[in-house]
Amino acid sequence: MADVNESIAFDDFMKVDIRVGTVTRAEDYPEARVPAIRLWVDFGAPIGIKKSSAQITRHYEPENLVGRQILAVVNLPPRQIGKVCSEILVLGLPDVNGDVVLIRPDQDVPIGGRMH
Repeated sequence: MADVNESIAFDDFMKVDIRVGTVTRAEDYPEARVPAIRLWVDFGAPIGIKKSSAQITRHYEPENLVGRQILAVVNLPPRQIGKVCSEILVLGLPDVNGDVVLIRPDQDVPIGGRMH
């Protein structure tokens, strides 16, 4: 965990590409060690649809995620998580029990928009 008192340069922050995308497909991922949901998220051109898995089963069902806009880091290298190659890092915050709540815009915005 990063030290909250440690400063980073603004240029370092700008290297993290956080975009809004729309979940186009979601399904249970029963092979995961920790319960998870596989996601396909559309970021529009030129990024397209990217896959990920997220440990969000406490608050979400796959069928309720389709059509939802979420935020994700899109410029990390792919990472193999079990049988899934995760191409993005879906962003969330812990609730009071430590379970993930997705970060999303409070209104629909154009997909692919970069957070700033």
